Amino acid sequence: MSTITTTAAPAGAAQIVQDYFGSPIRTLLEWVAPCAQELAGLLAAGALTRAKLDAVVEPYALRTLDLSDAPVYGAGFIAAIDLLADARGHLAWWQGSDRRKLVLASQTVNKEHIDYSELEWFRVPMSTRLPHVAGPYVDYLCSDEYTITIAVPAITADGAQLGVAGLDLLVSEVERELTPRFAALGQQVTLVNGVGRVVVSTDPRCATGDSVRGSRLAELPRIACEGVALDVIVESI
Repeated sequence: MSTITTTAAPAGAAQIVQDYFGSPIRTLLEWVAPCAQELAGLLAAGALTRAKLDAVVEPYALRTLDLSDAPVYGAGFIAAIDLLADARGHLAWWQGSDRRKLVLASQTVNKEHIDYSELEWFRVPMSTRLPHVAGPYVDYLCSDEYTITIAVPAITADGAQLGVAGLDLLVSEVERELTPRFAALGQQVTLVNGVGRVVVSTDPRCATGDSVRGSRLAELPRIACEGVALDVIVESI
């Protein structure tokens, strides 16, 4: 393996991640502002309800499901706590190949009562006011599969936070698309989140959700993927 290739692999791996996740992040950023503006108008005109929120969000969500650059499984909007007149919280969310609307109460007992205010994909973008990539985690609310959620805050012109716009990527699909790109670099590449859990890896010894703490990977440099809140660890073969 040449020195040039070995040296270039970490930067190349980081660029692959930035390019891959950049498109869905940009898609959310493109529609979150006009969506927030529409919702702010409804709030100013009177009570905002789940039905009104759904009607505003649906065209944006369906457009996101059509994104060709990433395998989007679900998309929509998660309302700030106590924003709505008829519910403490609400997910206006569409998912799957049939683009069905998620109805939590009809799927599993007590799912509609889950407090999402402390879940990473809601809490972090709400507190930082920045886009965030959360996961991998098993999504018991929507897919019941290992999932990555990308979320961006919805903020009105006067600074009020209305919730977050988001989309889900199934880790199985992300792995299918990223693994061959990483493998082409000629090095072992492991993508990890901020707390050091594996998202995907070309190393068969690393599984999604594994922690790199205490492993040989913990001793290797972690290269930040700008704007994505994920890191890559590159190990010579």
